Amino acid sequence: MSTLLYRWGKSAFAHPFRFLGAWLVLLVVIVGSIAVNAPKLSSEVTINGVPAQEVLEQLEREMPAAAGGAGQIVYRAPERTTFFDEASAAPLAQSMQGIYEDDNVVNPLDLAGSEQAQAAAQEQMAAQVQAAEQAVAAAQAGQELDQPVPLVVGGELVPGVTISPDGTVAMAQFQFTKQTIDLPTGAIEEVLDHAEAPLEGTDVEVLPGASLQELPEVAGAGEAVGIVVAAVVLFLVLGSVVAAGLPLATALLGVGVGVGGAYALGHFYDLGSMSVVLGLMLGLAVGIDYALFIVNRQRRLIMRERLSAHEATGRAVGTAGSAVFFAGTTVVIALAALTVIGISLLTTMAIIAAATVAVAVLVALTALPALLGLVNERIVSNKAREKFQEREAAGVDHATARRWATFLSKHRFLASGAVILTTLVIAIPALDMRLGLPSSENYNSGTDQRESYETVSEAFGEGLNGPLLVVLSSRDDQPVDQQAAGAVLAELGQLDDVASATAAGMSEDGRTVLVSLIPREGPTDPSTEDLVHSLRDASTDVEATYDIDLGVTGQTAMGIDIAEKMGEVMPIYLGIVVLLSLIVLTIVFRSIIVPLKATAGFLLTILATLGATTAVFQWGWLNGLFGLDSTGPVMAMLPILVTGIAYGLAMDYQVFLVSSMRESWVHGHSGRESVIDGFSHSSRVVVAAAVIMTAVFAGFIFNGDPMIKQIGFALAVAIAIDAFLVRMTLVPALMAMFGDRAWRLPAWLDRLLPDLDIEGDQLLKRLGAKES
Repeated sequence: MSTLLYRWGKSAFAHPFRFLGAWLVLLVVIVGSIAVNAPKLSSEVTINGVPAQEVLEQLEREMPAAAGGAGQIVYRAPERTTFFDEASAAPLAQSMQGIYEDDNVVNPLDLAGSEQAQAAAQEQMAAQVQAAEQAVAAAQAGQELDQPVPLVVGGELVPGVTISPDGTVAMAQFQFTKQTIDLPTGAIEEVLDHAEAPLEGTDVEVLPGASLQELPEVAGAGEAVGIVVAAVVLFLVLGSVVAAGLPLATALLGVGVGVGGAYALGHFYDLGSMSVVLGLMLGLAVGIDYALFIVNRQRRLIMRERLSAHEATGRAVGTAGSAVFFAGTTVVIALAALTVIGISLLTTMAIIAAATVAVAVLVALTALPALLGLVNERIVSNKAREKFQEREAAGVDHATARRWATFLSKHRFLASGAVILTTLVIAIPALDMRLGLPSSENYNSGTDQRESYETVSEAFGEGLNGPLLVVLSSRDDQPVDQQAAGAVLAELGQLDDVASATAAGMSEDGRTVLVSLIPREGPTDPSTEDLVHSLRDASTDVEATYDIDLGVTGQTAMGIDIAEKMGEVMPIYLGIVVLLSLIVLTIVFRSIIVPLKATAGFLLTILATLGATTAVFQWGWLNGLFGLDSTGPVMAMLPILVTGIAYGLAMDYQVFLVSSMRESWVHGHSGRESVIDGFSHSSRVVVAAAVIMTAVFAGFIFNGDPMIKQIGFALAVAIAIDAFLVRMTLVPALMAMFGDRAWRLPAWLDRLLPDLDIEGDQLLKRLGAKES
């Protein structure tokens, strides 16, 4: 491997335009494809094989019009007016009429079902009109209402609109014919235009619900700050603007090809915003780090070995490039292992992220040496060469790292115990971790999503932000018995955690009845989760008593099911990662102890990361520092995503740090001496890489999407803990503790394992033989 990469690096250096030209052509093709026909991004999170999805699929078969995405619009009346006044109510009714006339919106009157059901619906609507008119008259007479009121204009009920008890807020809920991601381009904007047109000049404020609002920007100011920090660190480590610019350039090229390619192919699969952002995060972070490792090795070969830039590039790609190839492959394998879980949502995210990392590796091994060829000897200035020679002669190079490694070697038991205790303490909140999907409540204050959520909560109660859809189905080919359905509806309305339960429609054949059920609490409240379980537990009694099947779906139920599914598969995936870690590290380091301690350190990292994430996002500790002012559950996919990504990235640092120790040991240093010597030569670039990766991930904490916030925070914390506590402190302390025993391997196993030559020893021997 190292010999092949050596030749590859020298060829790219000598023929830079061939290599760069190929990448640029590919990038132009991708950009052109996106410009011609860009796919749509979606923030919807669904998962196959869970109860809520199964009920939704049943609806798609039996009642397609009711299986589309939900829309919600909140209206606020001008000051000193209410929607109880005819002057304000009439434009609101016209607004809803415009919405229902849209071809992509289902008119609830079309869900009435059979003629018998339609007649029953008409009677129910007449009763609602009478009750609403009495309530409005009472409110206009100065009485305070304690229940929301349906909108009635001119003696006609306006379906889907509810007015708050004080009359200042109205909420419209409606159904699209399809899921929002499947709607034609511009369909949501047209619906909003229909809703707003009749209200022009009325001063009525229109607040679209989360499903109707634009997705938060994929990248913004926070992410830009992370890149600026990376640029500063690169300049401090590499010592010149030219050298610092190369990793940034190659990282951006890799992201353009990797994420851009996924975006260009987005017509063939559901492209979620989280998939794109995850690819962007990883592409930037690993792209910068991988290039940094190679450029740093090339510059040191030029200064220490006094090689030409051409030869140094070949050797850097052959040695550091081998480690980059292995590290990137490890990240790709860890991400690809997510596909084993069998969850389509995770599979898409994992494939996009893995492909972006693979592109970053290829760019580092081809485009980077080509750029180094263009820069040539200017990669190291004469002043930098002289300064290096002075530091070498004075023996001060790596002095800080050597002192730290020496300290850890002397106090190895204390250092190991301190790191283990610290990470376990940070992990304590994870014992209370509750998984779920963040709601509009978890967006930043001042955003449309948060304002809409709070307006609904204050006017109607939090439960209306997360309605449940209960589906009653006949167990034979006959229509659902209306009397039985009415009895079930009445029982549902009497449950403790239910605010209201109303009929919402019926299939044409009468075999399926829809019930809109509003919980008392919000979509992420534990009581709502208990309610979903109670409804499903009660389905057995409903079936036995009324001969009716009962199912529960809706976005709130879907979030609960996803959280439970992720909790089930997490131990399986963690087992896969641990086994993978032990096998891969045993092959790389030809040791039993090194893989065991590396895997144990990784488990400490994951536990501490989940604990810190729970404390900030669920408990609210220090969340103001990250621009947060709300709490909620930990995103359901986060533990499994962070485990896969953090494992791959942690192995990067493990390989670059410990391979340097092994190289020192192979060249004759004793166990503890090899730890100090290897650490002193590799720690500086590992620290720089960790700072860069942490800064890039941390930039995403300030993204508008609460799910992306959590991913950015968790990955930033994971890298910081793993790099500075585990790899920079625990690993050298444990390596010093075991000494030469750390590198022992049974002879029979040594014969079975392939020699990957990560350190490039075979390459250096061949080059040495040629020179002699």
